[in-house]
Amino acid sequence: MTAIRTMTVSSDFRKGLAKVFVSALLALFLVPAVTFVFSGYVQRDQDAGFLAGVSERIDAERGMSAAEKQARKDYFRLNPPSTICRGTDPAAQHYRDALCDRFSDNWQFDMARRASLWTIVASALLLLAVLGLGALAFADRTLQYASFVAGWRLTTWASAAALAVQGAMAAWLSFWVTAFFFHQYSPKLVLFVGFAVLAGVLVAVAGIFKRVHSQSRAVGELVSEEDAPLLWKRIRHMAERLKTVPPRHIVAGIDANFFVTEAPLAVGDKLLTGRTLFVSLPLLRILDQAEADAVFGHELAHLRGGDTRNSALLGPKLVQFDHYRQAIRAGGLSAVVLPLLDLYRMIFEIALARDSREREFKADRIAARLISPAAIAQSLVKIAAYAQYRAKIEDELFGRNERHDNATLGIASFVAQGLAPYAASDDFVAAMKTANVPHPYDTHPAMPERLRNVGMALKEQDWGGIAVRVPAATWVQQILTADAIEQRLWSDYEQQFAQDHERSLAYRYEPATDAERAVVLQYFPPVVFPLKGDDTVEVSIEGIRTSADETTVFWDAVKGLEFKESSFGNALIVTHPEKNALGLGARTSKIKLGGLKKDKDRFNATVSHYWQRHQIMRAQQQGG
Repeated sequence: MTAIRTMTVSSDFRKGLAKVFVSALLALFLVPAVTFVFSGYVQRDQDAGFLAGVSERIDAERGMSAAEKQARKDYFRLNPPSTICRGTDPAAQHYRDALCDRFSDNWQFDMARRASLWTIVASALLLLAVLGLGALAFADRTLQYASFVAGWRLTTWASAAALAVQGAMAAWLSFWVTAFFFHQYSPKLVLFVGFAVLAGVLVAVAGIFKRVHSQSRAVGELVSEEDAPLLWKRIRHMAERLKTVPPRHIVAGIDANFFVTEAPLAVGDKLLTGRTLFVSLPLLRILDQAEADAVFGHELAHLRGGDTRNSALLGPKLVQFDHYRQAIRAGGLSAVVLPLLDLYRMIFEIALARDSREREFKADRIAARLISPAAIAQSLVKIAAYAQYRAKIEDELFGRNERHDNATLGIASFVAQGLAPYAASDDFVAAMKTANVPHPYDTHPAMPERLRNVGMALKEQDWGGIAVRVPAATWVQQILTADAIEQRLWSDYEQQFAQDHERSLAYRYEPATDAERAVVLQYFPPVVFPLKGDDTVEVSIEGIRTSADETTVFWDAVKGLEFKESSFGNALIVTHPEKNALGLGARTSKIKLGGLKKDKDRFNATVSHYWQRHQIMRAQQQGG
């Protein structure tokens, strides 16, 4: 794609980066540092006890001179149990045999201290490697792909190794900390930690070998050369002037953006390969041909500069890395290594953001030289204005509490009729100052920065006039199938918009009327689950009702839910908002679910879904 999605380095982002960096330090060093300190403390305690006992026995020896006794004491003081296991002196072999049997206490603490020290050293080297690979992405964009792949491999395998090593330390600590300080230990705690570690390692390793097949998709239709011969001729002529290979495909859609890509792109039931140019029909209607040419020149400049080739290579790797991060985040104990992965991803994100700005500015300058600075500047104003106003209209339409008739929704008409009044409003200039030209794969620089970049210091009071200036001739007029394509795409888009809006109403309505109830029940009908005998439990928008006692626990009376499995029968424990009779805690009640076995997962999912709807509905009402 023309670029990978990026973000500007704001102060909030820097704070987030600092937080992730501190979390990564804790993830890498906390457990080995605790192990190192604890094992050292125990070794010193054991050394002191051993030396005290040995000195007492030496002092009790008869027939041994004072000098010999002192010599023996000095020897043990210089060679305490904490160091003897690492010694090689043949004269001390008997000493080592007595204290250093494999898995003996002394052997364990010696191994724990050495392992934790080497883990700290390895973690420091890993952190330096991650920072170094991140720095390569800043140094040279040609190194971005190689540095990311190297960092991806390093961090994924390192996270799995860290889970295994630090997990073993955590399991060891779960035994020895309580055994040393309290002279007792909990087998359940040790087993819990051990199984949690094993599960985390399995999640990490499985994530490494899982392959994610990412595919970009665009909503649009192909424009053949027969349908737009002059447009194709113009695109090829501009590509020739820029000395780059022209697009292999042109796709027309109704999204408020233009882009080029060299990655496989799914359009309808076709998978397009090679270079593809996406053009927006609504935007081509408001751009004159010179302004549209400037936009085409900008996109072709991305092809010439290798931006799309780099993005096509890097994009799938970023997607796979992000899927691995998500698996680690959801994998229980495996989440402890997530900060290291997040740190590398955020460093790389900053590098991509900086590179994206530079590439956008360069593409704008090329378009300005190819067509004119005025053409690219005016196209930026028009595209930003259209995108801002269309988003505003769609937000307003989606926020309405009445159902839309998708046959007469008319988003395009709303935008066309209201753009001129919006461009003349007091809010327009303020919105445009922070606007960026939309793009599916980038966060582009703000529009005023891009205007300055091409040397066009347009006056703010002129932006509105430019935004609504009617073009004398457009490239849409040269696309024979444009009207039919746009009609089909708007119809499908508005139908989906209406369906999504109706679904959102099912979450918003209480309901208060029969019409509202019909909408809610369309998406949240009562669901009945069979229990033991003839009993049932019903989950509905009102609450949870059991036939056994003919009572309903209403959602407003629910603060928390916990499903309990038991050999005596499953049950749902409901925590209520009010205090119990003693005033010592929240009141709870039990919904017995005897006989609910195979359907328990579906029951839990349904309860969670309906309770979430109720919470969203109440929050919506309170917000309104």
